[in-house]
Amino acid sequence: MKKIIIVCSICLFANSIHAQDNRAMIERACLDYIEGFYEGDTSKLIRCLNPTLYKFGYWQDKKTGKYLPDGNMTWQQAIDYAKRVFEKKNFAKAAAPKKVEVLDIMNSIAAVKVTAWWGIDYILLAKQDDKWMIDQVIWEGPLKS
Repeated sequence: MKKIIIVCSICLFANSIHAQDNRAMIERACLDYIEGFYEGDTSKLIRCLNPTLYKFGYWQDKKTGKYLPDGNMTWQQAIDYAKRVFEKKNFAKAAAPKKVEVLDIMNSIAAVKVTAWWGIDYILLAKQDDKWMIDQVIWEGPLKS
């Protein structure tokens, strides 16, 4: 009986460590995402974005106050945007928000809420070859008064 309890305890401990590793890898992927855009660091974006990325969002129209579709962003467009940030030295302010909230983790997929200077992103990630990659993003710009 003691052996069974010990084996079960070891399995639970190992599973807990695995879950913590996944959470840390997911958080790192999402921080790479934010920092890649904030710092104009294409290497961080390449590390976290799936080449089939689909990013779509809504920005508030200043005249009407309504949220309107702002088009989609592909992997290449994300990389190009980061390059422009770096070239123009248009970095995010030091106090810009950089919050990652892991909402759910499954075996192969995860969902995360990210808060950045541009608003809120809901991110879907997939685990590929033991690495978490961002597949899809839907975002909404901040409320402007």
